[in-house]
Amino acid sequence: MTAESPLRSVVSNLIFENPIVLAAGTAGYGEELAGVMRVEALGGFVTKAVSLAPRHGNPAPRVAEFEGGMMNAVGLANPGLAAVRRDQIPWLATHLLASRKIVNVVGFTVDEYPAVVAGLEEELDGANAAAVDAFELNVSCPNTKAGGMEFGADPQALRAVVEGARRETRRPLFVKLSPVLPNIGEAARIAADAGADAISVVNTIPGLVIDVERRRPALGFGTGGVSGPAILPVGVLATWKVRQAVTLPIVGLGGVRSGTDAVQYILAGASLVGVGTAAMRDPRAPERIVRELEDWCRHHGVRDIQTLSGSLEWPAQA
Repeated sequence: MTAESPLRSVVSNLIFENPIVLAAGTAGYGEELAGVMRVEALGGFVTKAVSLAPRHGNPAPRVAEFEGGMMNAVGLANPGLAAVRRDQIPWLATHLLASRKIVNVVGFTVDEYPAVVAGLEEELDGANAAAVDAFELNVSCPNTKAGGMEFGADPQALRAVVEGARRETRRPLFVKLSPVLPNIGEAARIAADAGADAISVVNTIPGLVIDVERRRPALGFGTGGVSGPAILPVGVLATWKVRQAVTLPIVGLGGVRSGTDAVQYILAGASLVGVGTAAMRDPRAPERIVRELEDWCRHHGVRDIQTLSGSLEWPAQA
């Protein structure tokens, strides 16, 4: 794309050459994609999770496909903060410099989120300053000190997590919310008031796929998260609800397979659009989606995609 491309987007003072980003869990820490896809052709990517301690994740099989998409129960497997500081931050600081890099952060108590952010920030000076552009807080994790309730579903815990992380960094904070929240707009407002710079919607939806021959769950953990085409309308609706509630930029994701899928999210209010399952099925899909989105804009006379965000025309109520 040239400098005249209609796709350049600005979110929280970060320039994205286009609005398509790889969703958390699909890009590893970037190094895993070398030779697989041209990440530089995308606006950026969200890394897999980073937790305070290493996590081995759930038993195999961790992924199962079904007609409407994919189920996964990876269990937030990651090498932990110390290993990411040692191995991943130096690599990110010197690679993929044309793409924005957002680090996904998870925790299982309120204090773990700011601890991970603070630990990463300690490595992000000098030669490593370009390693991370922003953090994404996955607040769909179970709060182990509150009986397993998701942080995003507990207003006090959500506020404490975001405020705690905000104190530890000046980099933009994206807060990733679950589509099963009873009032996702209110959760977005709480996150915004606590210091969030953007909202990511949606995470996967809990589900169960059964292997009928074995009469057992298809996943080793039993249940898992539903992703892929089946959740596209869920994500688009959540994006629209969040746009009605807050003025923060939104990352819309869930079920995106084409440029027109991305346009749906943008019309509903997204500034960036995440691609996950489609990229895992076909590493060429994200680049194709960028081309389709650019073609759509040119065909419809859209010179600046940012003007398209939130322009959905809602039907008049009788």
